[in-house]
Amino acid sequence: MKCSRAALEPEIIMLPATYFYSFRPEIPMAEVEDSLTLATMAAESLHGRSRVRLEARFVLEADRRACRIEAATPVGQDLASIFTGLLARQFGEEGFSVEAR
Repeated sequence: MKCSRAALEPEIIMLPATYFYSFRPEIPMAEVEDSLTLATMAAESLHGRSRVRLEARFVLEADRRACRIEAATPVGQDLASIFTGLLARQFGEEGFSVEAR
């Protein structure tokens, strides 16, 4: 039986590199900021404070009612997942939208 090298290599799955969030007008942006802070703290619990500081890339633009999280690293992926879960629980699925690009 022959075994090819390709059969032994793990499959590479490409995840979106960035998540873009937008918020409905009635959602208080101060509370969104609080949720982002909590998500960051949770990511620190998983990955350590130094790693989050080095690898997490995000921006909250309250005046534009938008947030962007870079998810090219496991830290960014976890931050986006945690933030999305907190938003859904606090504001409901209809309170915000998220788009992966």
